[in-house]
Amino acid sequence: MATKLKPASSAPAHLRPEGLKFLRGLEKHNDREWFNERKAVYEAELKEPMLAIVRKVTDAMMDFAPSHVRPAEKSLFRIYRDTRFSNNKLPYKTHVAAWWSHSGLEKTSGAGYYFQVSPKGVVIAAGAYMPEKEQLAAIRTWLVENHVAFRKVIDRPAVRKVFKEFEGEALTRPPKGFPPEHAAMDLIKQKQWGLSTTLPAETALEANFAATLVKHFKLLAPMVDALNTPIAASLQPKKRVMFGLH
Repeated sequence: MATKLKPASSAPAHLRPEGLKFLRGLEKHNDREWFNERKAVYEAELKEPMLAIVRKVTDAMMDFAPSHVRPAEKSLFRIYRDTRFSNNKLPYKTHVAAWWSHSGLEKTSGAGYYFQVSPKGVVIAAGAYMPEKEQLAAIRTWLVENHVAFRKVIDRPAVRKVFKEFEGEALTRPPKGFPPEHAAMDLIKQKQWGLSTTLPAETALEANFAATLVKHFKLLAPMVDALNTPIAASLQPKKRVMFGLH
C-alpha cells in the first residue's frame, strides 16, 4: 500500500531570512527561556517551511527513490537535543535537518538522504552514516565482490563534480575475516559510506530550494540503492536447512 502523505501547507518550500536570523540568535542564546519566548517564530519560520520543503522533495522521490517516501513529520528532525548521554547539555540544535530512511529500515537507519540548514551553510548528503554492527558486516562483505561497480557509481564525473566522500572514521586495521591485501580494503575499513556537499546558507532562501535538493539527491540515488542492497538482504529470514535439503 502506498504511503499516504499529508497535503502541502501554505508555508513556502524554502526558508525566509527570518529563519536564518532565528538560528543565528539560537547560537548565541541556546537556552529554554530564549527559545520559549520565540517558539512561535520557530514554528512559522523554520518548522513549517521545513515541512513544506520535505513534502515537495518527497513528492519528487516517487520517481527516483520510492522506497524512501514517508510522511514529512517522520523525516524532519526535532530541534531539541537529546542530552541524556552527552556532556553537552545545550538544549537545542543550531540547525534544522531532515533524513529520508529506506522503508522497513526506519529503526536501523540503512542508507538514506539528508540535508541540514544552518547559518554556516546547507549540507546535502546521502549514504549509510551510522550503520549498525550487522549492517557494517553486510556492506563490507558485499564490497568484497562488488567494489568495482560501487566505485563506478561514486566516481561518476557528474557526482564527483559536486560531492566529496564523508570525512568519517575508519578502522586502522582490516576487519577480522577480510583479506588484508584485498583491492577494496580502503572501502572495507570504512565505518560509514556516503557523499556530501555544502552550499551557501542563502541557498535555503531560494524559491527553487526543494528542486536543488532533488537535483542533488538524484545524483546520489544509485549509491544509496547500492548500499541498501546488502543491508536489505541481511535482514531477510534465513532459510532453515533440514536433512541436507533446502
